[in-house]
Amino acid sequence: MARTFDTPGFAGMTFYEVQAKSIINRVPASSRMSFMWTVNPYRGCSHACSYCLAGDTPILMADGSTRALRDLKVGDAIYGTVPVGTSRRYTVTTVLAHWSTTKPAYRVTLADGTQLIASGDHRFLSERGWRQVAEGPRGPGLAAGDQFMGTGQFAEGPKDSADYRRGYLSGMIRGDAHLATYAPEAVDRSLDYLAGFGAATIDAIRDLIRWPDRVSDDWCKGFLAGVFDSDGSRDGRDLWIRSNDTEILDQIAAALRRFGFDAWLESSHAAVRLRGGLTEHMRFYHLADPAISRKRSISGRTVGSDARLRVVSIEPLGVDLPLYDITTGTADFIANGVVSHNCFARGTHTYLDLDAGHDFDTKVVVKVNAGELVRRELAAPKWRGEHIAMGTNVDPYQRAEGRYRLMPRILSALRDFANPFSILTKGTLILRDLPLLRQAAEVTQVGVAMSVGFVDERMWRSVESGTPSPRRRLDAVRALTDAGFRVSVLMAPILPGLTDTEESIEATVTAIAASGAASVTPIPLHLRPGAREWYASWLTREFPALAPHYRRLYGRGSYLPKEYQREVTARVRMAARRHGLDRTEPGEARQTEPPPQPPEPEQLTLL
Repeated sequence: MARTFDTPGFAGMTFYEVQAKSIINRVPASSRMSFMWTVNPYRGCSHACSYCLAGDTPILMADGSTRALRDLKVGDAIYGTVPVGTSRRYTVTTVLAHWSTTKPAYRVTLADGTQLIASGDHRFLSERGWRQVAEGPRGPGLAAGDQFMGTGQFAEGPKDSADYRRGYLSGMIRGDAHLATYAPEAVDRSLDYLAGFGAATIDAIRDLIRWPDRVSDDWCKGFLAGVFDSDGSRDGRDLWIRSNDTEILDQIAAALRRFGFDAWLESSHAAVRLRGGLTEHMRFYHLADPAISRKRSISGRTVGSDARLRVVSIEPLGVDLPLYDITTGTADFIANGVVSHNCFARGTHTYLDLDAGHDFDTKVVVKVNAGELVRRELAAPKWRGEHIAMGTNVDPYQRAEGRYRLMPRILSALRDFANPFSILTKGTLILRDLPLLRQAAEVTQVGVAMSVGFVDERMWRSVESGTPSPRRRLDAVRALTDAGFRVSVLMAPILPGLTDTEESIEATVTAIAASGAASVTPIPLHLRPGAREWYASWLTREFPALAPHYRRLYGRGSYLPKEYQREVTARVRMAARRHGLDRTEPGEARQTEPPPQPPEPEQLTLL
């Protein structure tokens, strides 16, 4: 059964309430985990965010055309960006998922007149990095004066009128009448237009392509498209249309200036040059709509900005509107000339044919009979009372647990059968079940571990803002410790180049020690498929200069080099010794042993 809740905390989410057939799962023998059995009452995570735009927002397609966001389909080729050195460059990517929701809408107006309708948590690329529309958990919102990165506002395309078609044929045929030498797109368009006019003779064609007595905008746009397909090219920052016919060159220059382009007749090159960089080139492509897509390609061109992309105002519209978003291979796309963030994809949610991006965030599978199944499977004659680890894939104390309350029934069953277990979480909701944990600890081994990779608030807001803050998690460690538990803290993940510095390690270990934790286990970041793609997208958005460093460190694998792991682990352990975190005191807690710690546990931050 699918269920939605009309509450702010779960807006736009669907919970699939299923009757699972089994719940205690055996870990594959090939896994690096040190435990054999797990329980996961949820699939998917209710922590994540959505980023949305109005459905009529034009998106830049791979062939240089545009299409409304609402009309995109999975598999469409569009433009995104990739980091190259210290800059970004445009590249073709693919739409991996597409969805809609209804959210409070904002209008963002730019200096060039562009108006973007977006949700408050949508993010655009500015000269100061990614900025969300309205202030929220991920950081400050946009402000007037912020300058976006992108191609600039898309121009309105031409009408498919008789004048446009005559203009196109005039440009193509006057430029060079040998149609067989052109790309199929230009040939097909020309033949289609000729057939539409019934031009089957040389005289009829000559009549079609003659200079009109009265030039219209549509004719000029068609002429520019045709002559560019015939004789146009791009060289560095300039776009060129060449001809040995001075009359044609004059017509080209006049048509370009008619639409406000900075066009210069270069007699020495027998060409007209259109200046203004990518912004003006894109305006030309969309205004004229030439047929040959390779001539419109912007792949490899550097992403830039100019004053026309400056934010003028951000206005809440005061209404909820249908908004749309996509997942792409590059984690971004070009929305009406602005580089726009999209939802990231992860790989743990495809087993039910749900996509790994938006579905992971908004379609949470809830095993509503988890408690009953645990009790039944613990009672089975074949069960040998082995240790069960929870929180190894998806956090059992995510926000959805506050509504479904699956863990109390699971813990009650484990208590009644005196079955040893451990819990790894980032959720402070575990404190709700403290009485049950204490009861279970009287009869069996109970291990509790909290994951706190760093204490930097800005880093937390950027990489794992859907979770409780590190300080709140450490407060939970203190509460669990005061209740008599020996709480292990996994310092995970330690992020290369970001939280592996001496300052970050010292600050984090100091805070962990102050919380009363019994031990700290450093876990440098590992990147399995799914998490790897998400983290790569995040890193290239937020810290693009580190991308080459990560490529060197990880290569094509999931784990860091052993030397790096040993060096970071040693630094954390030295800090732990300085703060007394290597102590073990008899009777310090009722648990006889801490939860088993895998050498490379699942990183809930990245899922």
